[in-house]
Amino acid sequence: MSIEDRDDLLFKALGHRTRRTMLDALREGPLTTGALCDLLPRLDRCTVMQHLNVLEEAGLIIAEKRGRERWNHLDALPIHGIHERWIGPYAAYAAHMLSRLKKRVESSPSARQKA
Repeated sequence: MSIEDRDDLLFKALGHRTRRTMLDALREGPLTTGALCDLLPRLDRCTVMQHLNVLEEAGLIIAEKRGRERWNHLDALPIHGIHERWIGPYAAYAAHMLSRLKKRVESSPSARQKA
């Protein structure tokens, strides 16, 4: 699977409020599917499982069977990959531009007169 295909799955998974709610809950630690159903009482178990399948397909959760229970673990590595590819470089660029603006403002004649 290409990087673009993986990113598409990841952004699709993150694009739904319910799935983000599930990931936020899993950030605290692994939860059973039943616990996630309790967290989302407006959804039936089948719908919760469909959302979990999308998250698993995107690599955001790892499901572990223990007896009759399915434990869902957050895998934050794909989100870190998005940060590395998209957020980090743009944040560095924004910080650089703010630094340039600050220097320009501080070196302007009006800024020197106030000092």
